[in-house]
Amino acid sequence: MDVGQLFSVRDKVVVVTGGSRGIGEMIARGFVAAGARVYISSRSVEACQALAGELSDTGSCIALPADLSTTEGVKQLAGQLAEREDRIHVLVNNAGATWGAPLDEYPESGYDKVMDLNVRSVFLLTQALAPRLRAAASPQDPARVINIGSIDGGFHVPTFESYAYSASKAAVHQLSRHLAKFLARDHVTVNAIAPGLFPSKMTKVIMAHEEEVAAAIPLGRVGQPEDMAGIAIYLASRAGAYTTGAVIPVDGGHATLA
Repeated sequence: MDVGQLFSVRDKVVVVTGGSRGIGEMIARGFVAAGARVYISSRSVEACQALAGELSDTGSCIALPADLSTTEGVKQLAGQLAEREDRIHVLVNNAGATWGAPLDEYPESGYDKVMDLNVRSVFLLTQALAPRLRAAASPQDPARVINIGSIDGGFHVPTFESYAYSASKAAVHQLSRHLAKFLARDHVTVNAIAPGLFPSKMTKVIMAHEEEVAAAIPLGRVGQPEDMAGIAIYLASRAGAYTTGAVIPVDGGHATLA
């Protein structure tokens, strides 16, 4: 057994949505460093192009900006990928949003925004790229779909009034299982990662109290980029080829042990 090959993702074509910052950036950096050809997408053209330019100095990273909260944005990204690649080995559905407000003030527009980006776009983009995932797949080396959920999506009840976010991530977990069941026959695995607390724009308010929050996490710290890149690379490599339909918490034991 060649352990180096066991965890290799070299030369795989990887798509990371929401890839210009936060957890998406962590995953994209990991795949680029591991030798994959990585496409990153985000709504911000400037942020997407800036990160792709930086990562291209050490590997292969291409920016394809798109607003995946809309059907048109999903079609745009799928079309751009179709022009460039016949096969896609790994799709990381990471693009997401949150909205917090008291129940009596929670806006319908905010609820719809979160659900559209966090759930609807995951389904639509997976559907649109399914032919290229199938083309890259084989029994020994399946194509992979990795959806980014959250420990808020069923591992615990969130502290904050972020109703749409927790509901959307619970939906992502179940959607991942459902897709896994029916894509298995095409040699495509589907798994979800459920992160705990990682530094990002979305967690900026919480991270202002990092020491206090870290004290409540069994492993005593918040997540680091290597933690997120590591689980994604595992799922995309030969090491993760027999894992499908799983929802994997990566939270230092925060929700699962505390």
